[in-house]
Amino acid sequence: MSLSSSSRSDTAAGAAVYSKSALKFYDFWVHGVSNRWFWECSTNRLHAHYARHISANHLEVGAGTGFFLKQVRFPVLRPRVVFMDLNPNTLETASAAMAAVQPAGVIADILSDRMPQLPGFDSIGFNYVWHCLPGPPKRKQQAFANLAGLLNPGGVLFGSTLLGRGTPQNFLARGVMAIYNRQGIFGNRDDSPAALEAALAASFSRYEIHQDGLAALFTAWK
Repeated sequence: MSLSSSSRSDTAAGAAVYSKSALKFYDFWVHGVSNRWFWECSTNRLHAHYARHISANHLEVGAGTGFFLKQVRFPVLRPRVVFMDLNPNTLETASAAMAAVQPAGVIADILSDRMPQLPGFDSIGFNYVWHCLPGPPKRKQQAFANLAGLLNPGGVLFGSTLLGRGTPQNFLARGVMAIYNRQGIFGNRDDSPAALEAALAASFSRYEIHQDGLAALFTAWK
């Protein structure tokens, strides 16, 4: 794994929670517990979203553990895979999981106005990241603008985000989401379906949004 970096902002608060010890339980907590009991979103549907849009020239923003990339079938044996995150722990964990394809790692703040200069990508995965970014949705539009600039013509951005407003929440979801927002892990109090659509429309002329529980699955094309 090779590493490069760009500037940071207060997005670091949402990234800091992912210590090496926390990452050992991340997949179980997110995909085994949270998606089912809190967000009422199907992990299988998220996986299908990846399988539908992955390319041989892929950027994964918010590395996590590389959960979906470990399971998806790339269209070639040696794809170009780059992970982008603020947290070195997630970059190391995801890159180790994908060592067979020798991924690169980039430490970058997705809300920065100084993004790293990289060759373009044919697909960008942006899964469960937007709801972790701080600030109102209008500020977080910058993330989509930055990623649109990294897409090749005809490329696709896809992912999902958890909405804090405008969708029904069970009592577990309300409690957990409130705690996460207080701790700075989430920043989605004002994220609604309309806010997400406005953020995508600001950078893409063609996009789709589908709701699954509290998760909004989105796809946008350049």
